[in-house]
Amino acid sequence: MSFYDSWSELYEQDVMFLDYRAPLLAAESLAAVMHEDRDQALVLDVACGTGLVAVQLQRLGFCNFHGVDGSAGMLELARSKTVYQTLQKSMLDTDSLPAHSDSYDVVVIVGALSEGQVPHSILPELLRVTKPGGFICMTTRSNTSNQLYKEQLQTVIEEMEQKRLWERVRVQEIEHWEKATSVHEAEQTTEYISGIIYVHRKSKSQDKNDN
Repeated sequence: MSFYDSWSELYEQDVMFLDYRAPLLAAESLAAVMHEDRDQALVLDVACGTGLVAVQLQRLGFCNFHGVDGSAGMLELARSKTVYQTLQKSMLDTDSLPAHSDSYDVVVIVGALSEGQVPHSILPELLRVTKPGGFICMTTRSNTSNQLYKEQLQTVIEEMEQKRLWERVRVQEIEHWEKATSVHEAEQTTEYISGIIYVHRKSKSQDKNDN
């Protein structure tokens, strides 16, 4: 986490340079399927970083945010935005999420599900803390160096669908996700890499999930 602590002061400047669009696109994708009661929904922002996702969700009418991240430096900047009601430090690759089961109307994890960051083993935790009928919004990159992780992530997502733990609401492929950091990662016709947004809804009844 020392890398993220030291990067925190320059993080937003760097992602702006990369035209990093994931927070905006994920917020809009979630809002497209959640039309009502946004101002009442309690949102858990997992790997919240400096708060970019919560700022975009607030713009779209969401008001109640809890954030969790492994970097104290990132959390300090998120706190300065005065968007979150609570912020907690947690190592997302080893710890359970610091929340009771069935607590949140919405759980988001944007920009952190990728190789070398948060492992896909966190998905059951995202589901656990979401209320029955609540929404889970996740993103990952589709560039070459993240392909294996993306395939593994999608396998876990589909297994959880087959077990009826959640249902797929929206999957959105994005061509211009962010600018590539190397020519080898860029798409053939653009300087950007692609990404994907998944929106799922937790099953309202868990009885059928034991089958």
